[in-house]
Amino acid sequence: MPPPTLVMQTTYAELFDRCRAVAFSDDFPADGTFVAKTIKGKRYWYFQTSTDAGRVQKYVGAETPELLKQISEQQSRREDERERRALVSTLVRSFGLPRAIPEIGNVVAALAKAGVFRLRGVLVGTVAYQTYAPMLGTRLPLQHLQTGDVDIAQFKNVSVAVEDRTPPMLDVLKGVDKTFKAVPHIHDQKSVTSYIARGGLRVDFLTPNEGPDTDAPAALSAFQTDAEPLRFLDFLIVEPEPAVLLHGTGIYVLVPAPERYAIHKLIVARRRQGGSAKRDKDAQQSAALIDVLLQKRPHDLKSAWSEAFGRGPTWRQLLTEGLALLPDKTRNILAETVGARSDLQT
Repeated sequence: MPPPTLVMQTTYAELFDRCRAVAFSDDFPADGTFVAKTIKGKRYWYFQTSTDAGRVQKYVGAETPELLKQISEQQSRREDERERRALVSTLVRSFGLPRAIPEIGNVVAALAKAGVFRLRGVLVGTVAYQTYAPMLGTRLPLQHLQTGDVDIAQFKNVSVAVEDRTPPMLDVLKGVDKTFKAVPHIHDQKSVTSYIARGGLRVDFLTPNEGPDTDAPAALSAFQTDAEPLRFLDFLIVEPEPAVLLHGTGIYVLVPAPERYAIHKLIVARRRQGGSAKRDKDAQQSAALIDVLLQKRPHDLKSAWSEAFGRGPTWRQLLTEGLALLPDKTRNILAETVGARSDLQT
């Protein structure tokens, strides 16, 4: 009989393939056509439909062999909802993997249906962390998985370049819970980067702050909302990975690469005030992921560390000091794996 970890990984792989196919079919039904555009020497695909107002195009993605295969197979693939729901149940009940709480799962499902992840939005924060256990074929400590927030990030230039948009975010969220309301930004009352529902469920939109430090919100035209600019976020969300959030029949999302998440959390934890619950949670999530990645993706972890460490003195200082927040064993093995100087282990 195959070992339980292999069965878990096989089950998740099947769910992942099914959810990816369904997400693609739902986004691009049979009554339209795929068309390509060449922009600055690179081919991008759009899905074109006809309406009373004329032709409408939805962004599909940059051309890759995988995308071309999905386009060619789109009309022939039909997945069974009951079987996907059973796969989610198996992963949760038989392997103890985390299922999103219903309110958060419903919000993420609505964002996915609206096109947030198709338009290169990235699920970040603890909800993203919940996807790493099935992705990596392991269990992660349950106390690190609790949250009442949904965080979505996107690069500003991507938001402009896709030439497509979702419905206004408040409309999307009210479709899930009518009590959602926009929260005016503290520094600009005309801008909205956060939405909150009765009971405290919060949805925040973020974008990398790659220029001078600023508190001014930035527009994400693809999502018809504003976003809070954050330092270090560009490292986190570049080259995101597809994943499935375990909710309902499974939700196909984009999340940060787990090695980037682990290192980013180390930096964020170091920047928080000592003794705060959020600092402890960030450090614990980083340590738990690093322990798994040292076994399953040591080369990816080393590559991500080297990139972060090479970004300049501020990054090096935060990483060096952040190591002190890790358990001794994790810190020492990490330093050895990434080829860090001996003074990083002190």
